[in-house]
Amino acid sequence: MATPVHALTVLYDANCPLCVHLRGWLLRQRQLVPLRAVPAGSVEAQRRYPELDHARTLREITVIGDRGQIYTGQAAWVVLLWALAEYRSRAHWLATPAGAPFVRVTMLAAAKYREAVGRPGTTPCDEQCAVPH
Repeated sequence: MATPVHALTVLYDANCPLCVHLRGWLLRQRQLVPLRAVPAGSVEAQRRYPELDHARTLREITVIGDRGQIYTGQAAWVVLLWALAEYRSRAHWLATPAGAPFVRVTMLAAAKYREAVGRPGTTPCDEQCAVPH
């Protein structure tokens, strides 16, 4: 039996303009499941989630449920949309085989954008963003 989710924490790259923008957008939406945002790789993230590979959380979106559920990649995006009132029904569809290609294309576009923008003081995508598999 699946463990119910009552709150979600998204680990986001605080040095990525797109990630910061999406964090703000998520937090402004009406939430059916409360969302918290914590900078990936931060002291707070390491304290809260010592079992995670924190270098990986800077490369791949990671969402943690209040009961220890861990979502990465496509599943992370879908669960975040599922937490939002306006997007829950769309999240259900995106979780199906018919919707999965749309999640993948969106993630590829975001990865390409991150690659083009890069992080301050690095070459674009210098191990900071991974194209989803």
